[in-house]
Amino acid sequence: MSGYARYYSEADQIEDKRPCAGLRADLRDCIMQSDCVKIHKKSPKECLATKDLTVPDECHQLRQAFFECKRSLLDNRQRFRGRKGY
Repeated sequence: MSGYARYYSEADQIEDKRPCAGLRADLRDCIMQSDCVKIHKKSPKECLATKDLTVPDECHQLRQAFFECKRSLLDNRQRFRGRKGY
C-alpha cells in the first residue's frame, strides 16, 4: 500500500464528508492506475469482481479495508468506539 496510501489535509476532508472517504479515494486511485483498467480497458468494477491478476494486491487490500470501514458503521459496538482507522 506504500504507493497508494495518501495523507489528507483539512481541505481534503472538507470536500468529501462521507464515511470512509479516504479509503474510497485510495481504492479509486489504485484501481484506475492498474493495468486492468489502463491496458485491458475494463471497468473498475469488472476488475475487482473478476479478481483479475493485473490488479495489484494493494488494491484488494484497500478494498477489504474499505469494506471493514463500511461494516463498522453498521456495528453497534463500533458506533460507540468510533470507526476503524480514525
